[in-house]
Amino acid sequence: MRLNKYFFCCLSAIILHLTANAQGPLKGDTTTDILLDTVKQPKYEMRAVWIATVVNLDWPTNARATAEAQKRELAEEMNVHQKIGINAIMFQVRPAADALYAKSREPWSKYLTTRQGQNPGYDPLEFAVTEAHKRGMELHAWFNPYRATFDGKFSTLAQDHITRTKPDWFFIYDGIKLFNPGLPEVREYIVQVILDVVKNYDVDGIHMDDYFYPYPVRGQVINDADAFAKYGGDFDNIKDWRRNNVDQLIHMLADSIHKYKPHMKFGISPFGIWANKSQHPDGSATNGGSSYIENFADTRKWMQEGWIDYISPQIYWQIGNRAAAFDVLLDWWSNNTYNRHLYVGQAPYRFYEARSPAFKNPSEIPNQLRLIRANPRVQGSIYFRSQSLIANANHIADTLKRDFYRYPAMPPPMLWLDSVPPYPVQNFTARAENKGIMLKWTAPPPAEDGEPAYGFVVYRFQANEKFDLADPKNIIHIQYDATPYYFDTNIQRGQTYFYVVTAIDRLKNESERSPTMTIVAP
Repeated sequence: MRLNKYFFCCLSAIILHLTANAQGPLKGDTTTDILLDTVKQPKYEMRAVWIATVVNLDWPTNARATAEAQKRELAEEMNVHQKIGINAIMFQVRPAADALYAKSREPWSKYLTTRQGQNPGYDPLEFAVTEAHKRGMELHAWFNPYRATFDGKFSTLAQDHITRTKPDWFFIYDGIKLFNPGLPEVREYIVQVILDVVKNYDVDGIHMDDYFYPYPVRGQVINDADAFAKYGGDFDNIKDWRRNNVDQLIHMLADSIHKYKPHMKFGISPFGIWANKSQHPDGSATNGGSSYIENFADTRKWMQEGWIDYISPQIYWQIGNRAAAFDVLLDWWSNNTYNRHLYVGQAPYRFYEARSPAFKNPSEIPNQLRLIRANPRVQGSIYFRSQSLIANANHIADTLKRDFYRYPAMPPPMLWLDSVPPYPVQNFTARAENKGIMLKWTAPPPAEDGEPAYGFVVYRFQANEKFDLADPKNIIHIQYDATPYYFDTNIQRGQTYFYVVTAIDRLKNESERSPTMTIVAP
């Protein structure tokens, strides 16, 4: 429900999600940082950010700008994130049954040109993938599964918009049109929409947000009684049937995505509470809205069944919050990962909210990061949202760049998808040149599973340093392409350097090291 927090039209839904004291005072002294060892940083950690395109939140900030101006803005945005230390982008490509990519069965998004269906003159997703990979960042295509319109201006929809061609597939809730998840043809359609991207784009993952069944709004009713009468024969109540409808979509997507691209990641970002203990015996010690009850999304089951590769719950509350404490929810989710990855959704955007005083504390998000790092069952973070990092909300970008993300990291491998590392690089050489040291190598042959090397990692050591490939401070370059060379210009004349190169595959499994090259900088 990230976007609900931005628009007054959805505030009624938010109010239902937390009790009146949800932003109550923290437990203990919030002026003191949590003292945890963060000196040695992880070599593998998800460090992602959401780039929201709906209503031009993060990009493009001007839907009337030229294609070149929009591309330039996105490239500059990625430059900032690269400097911060971000290694993955969650790029919103389908805000409301529309598309920010060319190879789609749905019309172009109005957020590109102000008019739905109008060709922007380039393929934003293709451009975004290229730019992300160029900077050593993954790109996950972010889909909103069931929202068909973002507002009630139905007359502005393109003539070929699915709400016009298949009007029986939708119900109106709180003034917008939503796909009816109870219809088998709707689930099949959404799978095919997502497979258009899986088949045609070099994305690293498919990412879905939390909008399954709509968040409850007082006075609104989900009009799916007819669908329940037709398809709900095996269920005693409509709530279990709705939950099963969403389960079916997730299971279908998991099978379909991995059928076409076995190494592609599939992740979900649900509301931060699965269920409260008062609602379910396995729930968390919280008191707020929950995806299990309100969105009919049994996200914990999807982890149990292995249908998704990662989950990124939006834990958008502070440590010690009375209704939904960050620390309580972090522990609960980490105890319910079922050997899949947990990337915590964090909320630097709340610094700008008058009703969120806890996030004015510059130690709040750093302390959350320390708790994340201290928990071995948590593999990283995703930040909502891009412009909050770019604006350096409460100095968060500075903190990441100078401290937590001072050294590079790769997204952690997913051994259930691929556990076979590449072979080592071959013919590694180093040569001193006028302005630096040129490193060259030959890509290895395909690994045992037939997968070629996807990229390379370059390590550098000095004479007094331990040759530790597990310490990311020794990494000077990570690349996501097959270019078999790197030119190191960050050198000191007369200094002796020792270089090692490894190969990585798509899921960041790493080869054995190359022989060490020793060279004196000119």
